[in-house]
Amino acid sequence: MTTLNWHNPERVQQLITTMQQKILLLDGAMGTMIQAARLEEDDFRAERFKNHSDDLKGNNDLLVLTQPDLIRTIHRQFLDAGCDMLETNTFNANAISQADYALESLSEEINHAAAELARQACDEYEAGDPEQPRYVVGTLGPTNRTASISPDVTNPGYRNVDFEALVTAYREATAGLLDGGSDLIMIETIFDTLNAKAAIFAVQEEFEQRGARWPLMISGTITDASGRTLSGQTPEAFYYSVQHCDPISVGFNCALGADLLKPHVHALANVSRVPVSAHPNAGLPNEFGEYEETPEQTAAALKTYADDGLVNVVGGCCGTTPAHLQAIGNAIKGLAPRALPGHFARSAA
Repeated sequence: MTTLNWHNPERVQQLITTMQQKILLLDGAMGTMIQAARLEEDDFRAERFKNHSDDLKGNNDLLVLTQPDLIRTIHRQFLDAGCDMLETNTFNANAISQADYALESLSEEINHAAAELARQACDEYEAGDPEQPRYVVGTLGPTNRTASISPDVTNPGYRNVDFEALVTAYREATAGLLDGGSDLIMIETIFDTLNAKAAIFAVQEEFEQRGARWPLMISGTITDASGRTLSGQTPEAFYYSVQHCDPISVGFNCALGADLLKPHVHALANVSRVPVSAHPNAGLPNEFGEYEETPEQTAAALKTYADDGLVNVVGGCCGTTPAHLQAIGNAIKGLAPRALPGHFARSAA
């Protein structure tokens, strides 16, 4: 992969330079914002899917086709909050996850449309303020299946997905994200590193097909107090198992709030030779699945990451709103990013 040239070397060099100058602000929880809109079945269907066979309520990724104005508005709210990096609304926009709604054939279209919406929003804001570049992060979620663990406790050898199926789904999604104008690709919320390896393989295959590469962010998730991913890796082991893809950053997101996630980000920062990212939840959910941590609380916790020199990119996951991101941005403003090893200050040529 390292033999491929960057798709847009000037843009990549700009990103690398900016990451050395300040902590970049990633956006927050698209799902939280969509839930606040209280959409009903007809909203998800719109006219195009009026007669679709399956229920569609809850298919948030589909909204880039049926409610693009809502998604565009949410993107703008995060940009108004000061975000440098905008994620596409594609967490479940892969054929494996979309099969739950009998919409697996639309994966590439959904990813393409989602990237276009984010691209339009970023271009609009960057044109108004060229001193602050806004980057589109094409998101690849983990799918709703795991290649490492059996879903049947009575048959530990059983798998409901294999590596090849994951690669096919991820590559299709990646093609849509790149065609729609993504600046970067982020493989996120990784609970099973074998899934992530399939995603990395798929992304690299797509890069090879196009004869160029895009920056790749990798973000795992520590699922509980054990300090390990669901498939059993420590932060250090997770890093070493994905570093081969030459990512532009490695980090953690979701599952935990900023206070509980910090020691795991610290462990990662101790070994990582690339930038480190963190976008935790707004605390832990209550018994109703709601996140109660205030913007001030989340920002205060993430400021300690910056104070301790742990991160290059911060943002929010479940429960985080534009208010959270604005508070985080204010808290980290002027604080130095994590120092990078000398080899990372490389040319993007």
